[in-house]
Amino acid sequence: MRTTVRLDEHLLRKVKQYAVRQGKTMTLVFREALLAYLARPARAPLETPPDLPRSGRGGTLPGVDLDDTAGLYEVMDGRR
Repeated sequence: MRTTVRLDEHLLRKVKQYAVRQGKTMTLVFREALLAYLARPARAPLETPPDLPRSGRGGTLPGVDLDDTAGLYEVMDGRR
């Protein structure tokens, strides 16, 4: 089956060079690489989120809504 894959020029050049050095077609290089990638064990999701570093006394300033980007900019710029 044929398909189209978009690659940046640098990566494509590296694949071509690798294929020539190994005496393989690019199709075979892509096939082997994809099979190796898909055979890797899946990474288990974190059971609990990591504890991120905090600063200050915790919480937000009064009147700050973290879902309001424009409002956050106003607070950071000192307009509020």
